[in-house]
Amino acid sequence: MRDPRSLYELNPDVTVPSGLPLVAGLTGFADAGGAVAQTTQYLLSTLDSTVVATFDADELLDYRARRPIILFQGDHLADYRPPRLSLDLARDELGQQFLLLTGYEPDFQWERFGAAVLGLIDDLGVSSTTWINAIPMPVPHTRPIGMTVSGNRADLIEAMSIWRPTTQVPSNALHLVEYRLHEQGHPTTGFVLLVPHYLSDAEYPLAAVAALEAISASTGRIFPTDALREQGRDFVARIDEQVAENGELAKLVGTLEDRHDSYMEGTTLRSPLTDEAGELPSADEIAAELEKFLAYRRTRDDESPLGG
Repeated sequence: MRDPRSLYELNPDVTVPSGLPLVAGLTGFADAGGAVAQTTQYLLSTLDSTVVATFDADELLDYRARRPIILFQGDHLADYRPPRLSLDLARDELGQQFLLLTGYEPDFQWERFGAAVLGLIDDLGVSSTTWINAIPMPVPHTRPIGMTVSGNRADLIEAMSIWRPTTQVPSNALHLVEYRLHEQGHPTTGFVLLVPHYLSDAEYPLAAVAALEAISASTGRIFPTDALREQGRDFVARIDEQVAENGELAKLVGTLEDRHDSYMEGTTLRSPLTDEAGELPSADEIAAELEKFLAYRRTRDDESPLGG
């Protein structure tokens, strides 16, 4: 393996205090409800931050699979937005510092990238690592967003993880980082938000709120969420209006509510995702439900929170 440190360039003008927590969220493979993208963009846009390290996109990114955005203005190219994967030093609402790893998930060189991140964690004396992810699940939007918690911090897993399956899942780059950190005994936590499957293609503000609350629980950092909560209330009000007008969707939400509530009350259901027989809905069943919803969504005007 080539030197992992050559994957990134350090900012020589920044000094990072030892003992800070690291928060990570990368976009690429899956991001139900836009939870990771919304959370990281919100943090970068609302908090004071300074770049500590910038990763080399030409080494890590498949440009043909995820093409950067360039602006064509009338008769010329006016703006190019290069892909960004960086480690920043940020301050929360109370001025407490933490490290923030955001940007694209690497397409290539996962082992080398993972080694680079572990090297930075060691060099900077990171106290704990927390990362977020979000997947679509057949759960109702009328209940608090649940999550699966992984890592080696038993207190957070016990308090916050409502679904603890044993299953094989497609991994992402931060799974690998968590796995390596776990091997080293470094305090690490992964939060996987369980986002209603019928909202997975929308930007669901309350998913970002849930992610920020989880990060706060893990790091002790405090983040401003008033704007996201207000957006979330407006979003849910519009969803509720659509559900009230669509019998099939109302039936789906009601069924999901029953399953969720039964599980949370401690019945024999193994998770809030299963039916009365303890089985997960099949991919075809979920796809059929989602297709019904999307067909209905297309009849709404462009101002709908789900509109394209």
